[in-house]
Amino acid sequence: MRVITGTARGRRLVAPEGLDVRPTTDKVKEAVFSALQFRLDGADVLDLFAGSGQMGIEALSRGAASAVFVDSSQKAVNCVTENLRSAGMTDLAQVIKRDSYDYIKLTARSFDLIILDPPYRQGHIGKLLPLAAKKLREDGIIVCEYESEMPPPEPVEGLILRKNYRYGKIAVTIFCSSSGEVQS
Repeated sequence: MRVITGTARGRRLVAPEGLDVRPTTDKVKEAVFSALQFRLDGADVLDLFAGSGQMGIEALSRGAASAVFVDSSQKAVNCVTENLRSAGMTDLAQVIKRDSYDYIKLTARSFDLIILDPPYRQGHIGKLLPLAAKKLREDGIIVCEYESEMPPPEPVEGLILRKNYRYGKIAVTIFCSSSGEVQS
């Protein structure tokens, strides 16, 4: 697992050990960030269920201004912290050990990009999407990663579907706020 491009290009990242951790493949990450490439400069990013933090770190490497990484696992928080240090990005990030639902419900912050990559087969995206939509800035983007045999998440109030991707066992859906546009 590595940072694909930007200021931390080629930097190797570590992932927490265990069966619950499923790092996004480089192929999927590259496709997602190709779709978002013109929307990252100066963006404030939220990486929920951060795991290794690789998606938020990729966004920072490509020009995002800041990122908040949230995970309830201490192992994940330690990995994100180590990866940010390795990439030289600790000053651009905040790492929070907290339940993702609690964070998204209670934070007063809003974001330009929200990454939802929860554990598979637990219905998290359907429950988190309405909460995340409320924390999305005008012209903001939400990226959802889930298992490809599941149907794509439905748009919720304030969001419009921009793109669905399938890569083997992984699917990605990108939503924008009602006034947003994504480059394809």
